[in-house]
Amino acid sequence: MKEKILIVDDQVSFCNHIQTVLEMEGYHTDVAHNAGQALATLSSQSFDILLTDMKMPGMDGLELFKKSRKIDPDISGIIMTAYGSISSAVASIKHGASDYLQKPFEPESLLMVIEKTVRERQMLQEIRDLRREVNQKYAFGNIIGKNYKMQAIYELIKKVSITDARVFITGETGVGKELVAKAIHFNSPRKNRPFVSINCGALAETLLETELFGHERGAFTGAIRRKEGKFEYARGGTVFLDEVGDISTGMQVKLLRVLQEKQLERVGGNQPVNVDVRIISATNKDLEKMMAKNLFRKDLYYRLRGGWLHLPPLRERKEDIPLLLTAFLEEFCGPGGADIEKEAISLLMSYDYPGNIRELRSI
Repeated sequence: MKEKILIVDDQVSFCNHIQTVLEMEGYHTDVAHNAGQALATLSSQSFDILLTDMKMPGMDGLELFKKSRKIDPDISGIIMTAYGSISSAVASIKHGASDYLQKPFEPESLLMVIEKTVRERQMLQEIRDLRREVNQKYAFGNIIGKNYKMQAIYELIKKVSITDARVFITGETGVGKELVAKAIHFNSPRKNRPFVSINCGALAETLLETELFGHERGAFTGAIRRKEGKFEYARGGTVFLDEVGDISTGMQVKLLRVLQEKQLERVGGNQPVNVDVRIISATNKDLEKMMAKNLFRKDLYYRLRGGWLHLPPLRERKEDIPLLLTAFLEEFCGPGGADIEKEAISLLMSYDYPGNIRELRSI
């Protein structure tokens, strides 16, 4: 079904002409000849796009668009304007209108602007849907467990999420450290900014440095253009440093400097770049033992460890296995799409899962 458009212009013949053009293309339209009529129509019906003239008796098109947004925050606006009032049309775009058309215009120009606005609306709706899906996926309730240790973790996650504190997550491989990191981010004030994850143990030191901090053009062979690192890309959001215990002592010094000064320098550069990110880090290693052997810096450890969460291995919370099985079956087969026999559950609960939740999911 094509979009519904309200056309507003004090010239009746012009309104009728535009209405005919749009309806021939399958759009649903209505017309109003002043702002008062338009607001009355907007209050009684819903529209996708407001197509309005800028200069009209009484209220102008910009003020009409502002008032229409109060009635329907999702309505898109296109301003029609004569040559002399283009600056006003540009001002309307600053207030959220999608585009403007300079009068007189050909029907093809009108249709192109309408189609562009429709594409933008579809993209915004997809973003809203994805954001809703992400918020649901990483809600606290999706970190499954009735075990008393998990209940305590839920409370800690709720407390740290509303702050901007750095969080340090420990636990064996496969216990769900990244899921917890995402739950913290997507329930925090930074949830509408990027969540960027990087596995520190999967990259060599030089590659990790460029991934985190970026590089300047010509910094090394193959650096044909400037590249932003993860810290810059995540500005305003969260950087998740997974397996932070695997980074070299040299890289630890560089990371510590960024955390202390909230600035970085790209590889091959000498200009400081301000850093505005929240740091969540995780490891499956015993950093206290590593510090005793001078393999991990104490000052970095205490910088990373603002809030601390330790996720228990699955063998210590076996009462959660039936809940996890139900969740995985729904994920794979849909609600009610599969069942599992009691004997199978008993068998699965008798195993210790060295690979933890990740291994159970694979099984």
